[in-house]
Amino acid sequence: MKILVVEDDVHLADVVRRGLAESGHVVDVETDGDAGELAARGGAYDAIVLDVMLPFKDGFSVARALRAAEIHTPILMLTARDTVDDTVSGLDCGADDYLRKPFVFRELEARLRSITRREPIAANNELRIDDLTMDLGSRRVKRGNRDVPLTARETAFLEYLMRNAGLLVTRPMLENALWERDRETTSNLIEVYMRRLRAKLGAAGEPSLIHTVRGAGYRFGPVVRRDAV
Repeated sequence: MKILVVEDDVHLADVVRRGLAESGHVVDVETDGDAGELAARGGAYDAIVLDVMLPFKDGFSVARALRAAEIHTPILMLTARDTVDDTVSGLDCGADDYLRKPFVFRELEARLRSITRREPIAANNELRIDDLTMDLGSRRVKRGNRDVPLTARETAFLEYLMRNAGLLVTRPMLENALWERDRETTSNLIEVYMRRLRAKLGAAGEPSLIHTVRGAGYRFGPVVRRDAV
């Protein structure tokens, strides 16, 4: 997933960013409410982790503004406050869930999975395309009965492809979804990851699930379309 973290505690923001990145997610960080709202309006994020107490504009106001602008990205709100009224205020302004500080990182990940779960493809916390499965909790990938060992970045690539199975996925789509906003990709990096995934997914001689569409991008799935090779 691509996640926006809006948190003015630089140390906490870095801990969350590193933890999510190690799990294979792409993470952008902003440290004040105005910058966070601007990033959320301009970026295609799967989820937003939003602190309540922020410089310039508090998290409640940011969430309310995003919902008023019909931006429906799931929001997990963080706060050091612990009253019921604060929780209700967060949910009323458009947050999907509310997590109190201090928190265990595994709980933050579980809450993010919960608010971003997509039906029906992610029912039971699993993605499945043909004989390929990915457990979204453990990040374990299997092809048939065979485990497929992947790095965190390879897993992120595969998750994006599985969520967009059957659709044309272009290079700009991959760059936007799988790299941080301030990081540039080299000219052949996407091709390198695609070759790695093809090799690992077909290591036991299985049919390829990744198909190159000449001059356009890639299509993922068991059936090769006429415009793919």
